[in-house]
Amino acid sequence: VRHISSSTLSVFRPLSPEQLDEEEDTPSKKPRVECDHGNGRPPQQDEEEQEGEASDEEEDGETFADMMKHGLTELDVGILKYVSDHEGFSGILKERYSDFVVHEINKQGKIVHLDDLSIPTEAEQPDESDVLTEEQKKQLGELQLFKNKEGNVAIEVIDDTKEKRTLVHKAIKTQFPGLETKTEEKDGCKFIVAYHAAGKKALAAPRKHFWPKNRGSFCHFVLYKENKDTMDAINVLSKFLRLRPNMFSYMGTKDKRAITVQEIAVHKITAERLAHLNKCLMNLKLGNFCYKKHPLKLGELQGNHFTVVIRNISGTDEQVHQAMTSLRQTGFINYYGMQRFGTTAVPTHQVGRAILKNDWNEVVDLILKPRPGAEKEFLVRCREEWAKTQDPEAALKKLPNKRCVEGQLLRGLSMYGKKNIVTAFGLIPRNNRLMYIHSYQSMVWNTMVSRRIEAFGLKAVEGDLVLKGKDAESHSIHDIVMPLPGFDVIYPTHHVGKGYRELLSADGLDIDNMRHKVKDYSLAGAYRRIIIRPSDVSWKVIQYDDPRISLVHTDFEKLENKPAPVFNNEGKHRALRMEFSLPPSTYATMAIREVLKLDTSIKKQTQLNTTWFN
Repeated sequence: VRHISSSTLSVFRPLSPEQLDEEEDTPSKKPRVECDHGNGRPPQQDEEEQEGEASDEEEDGETFADMMKHGLTELDVGILKYVSDHEGFSGILKERYSDFVVHEINKQGKIVHLDDLSIPTEAEQPDESDVLTEEQKKQLGELQLFKNKEGNVAIEVIDDTKEKRTLVHKAIKTQFPGLETKTEEKDGCKFIVAYHAAGKKALAAPRKHFWPKNRGSFCHFVLYKENKDTMDAINVLSKFLRLRPNMFSYMGTKDKRAITVQEIAVHKITAERLAHLNKCLMNLKLGNFCYKKHPLKLGELQGNHFTVVIRNISGTDEQVHQAMTSLRQTGFINYYGMQRFGTTAVPTHQVGRAILKNDWNEVVDLILKPRPGAEKEFLVRCREEWAKTQDPEAALKKLPNKRCVEGQLLRGLSMYGKKNIVTAFGLIPRNNRLMYIHSYQSMVWNTMVSRRIEAFGLKAVEGDLVLKGKDAESHSIHDIVMPLPGFDVIYPTHHVGKGYRELLSADGLDIDNMRHKVKDYSLAGAYRRIIIRPSDVSWKVIQYDDPRISLVHTDFEKLENKPAPVFNNEGKHRALRMEFSLPPSTYATMAIREVLKLDTSIKKQTQLNTTWFN
């Protein structure tokens, strides 16, 4: 990273008024915007793209809109500015989960699609069908379809030879994926016993799977999922395949409230076994199988391609054209989106600040104290118990699910005592602990970028930071980065750079000492582009009559040969359907915000939705 010097600036060309209408940002997340669901705890998201789950109940007769009145708005987390000067218009995000479709862009830059459910020919086995009788096939078929998970089918091997037994084993596994086999001897006769891979008995006698030497050890496949986040989906696959979740690898997590398509890899599981899951699973589909020698790694993806429907838009066709043209040409401010900061009255960045200050009593207080807003009833009771008694075991008893952040912290406090909060806090999974401090960094970054845009607009100025290797003559706003605070970054030399020190100092932190007593909480810092320009931007205004219909033709619908949605130019409802691609670790909601000039917080969107549905 280097500063722009005054000598560099002499070669800058001024930006035209049209260019001043535009800015770029990187979206990869979507706002949880629903009119009847709420999430009352901080989102326990993976750093990149995961959102908290919705609770489907309204408590004490409060509407979701009432409960969300305590939630954060964009102003609370430093999201203040726009880069274009077109007129904004209203619309509803994520009215249906099918209004948000995400396709991963793989390492090779190709958009990932689910378009083939067939088994790779390499994996096809010779036909062994004549080895089994029709009655045996019927029994095996019933066992395979979960009619009796703990049952088994025993096939006596009359002319017992090793070759014959091998044929029967192979025939069962080939024709009935999901079943396992073992040989047993009873009363002097040999039987091949088939049992379900998901049954408890499978664990009692695990078998090593035959795996051809010339086949790659990892089966890569495309996972299509609806309204389920990536870790939830992997947990479901793990359960059905009797695997540990860490046998799966992927390049990025995807939202829950969306339809998403991404690549997954799993170690030494055949395409047949994976394809069989398509018969059993809801909201998940697996396909495009192939064998490779390597797993996938987080961050290897080139980005995500989004198809987003914004319903009930108020903008004219001309306003939409201006907004989308600006998005394509200039982009948007690369803010961290609202889902990075939680959805309740206690934002995650406040917890992060307390961790960085080493104020562990405040950390506990912020996580466990009663709070207004959308919360499940058992969490409300747990917080009340903690406030009343400060007894971790008593508060823990109020929680049916001890795996939430509150439960893990209380368990730590009951094990290690209230004088060992750092150790107790360590019981929360590392990703969730780090999410709090990353949330604080994100709030600082958002705030300082808003100041930078306010001070200098869309011009590159002396003292800005650019990544090394950039041609000095071509510096534009799109090359400029700003730091996330840490011990291993430099700051802009203009007055906005000094603002970092002031902001951290006001929060009780020393910018020159970002190393923490606990190594995990030491912040090195990083750099992030301040403007992102999406690629592959296209859009269409759609009119339709039935508000319940899907306005996107999904991969799965195409596989099922279902017709594409049909629109009526005279329809009473108008929607904007837009498509664009973004790099990793950017937020689609921030691109949408730039188009609509609308607050993307759940709080504001809920008010819109409530008006629309009433």
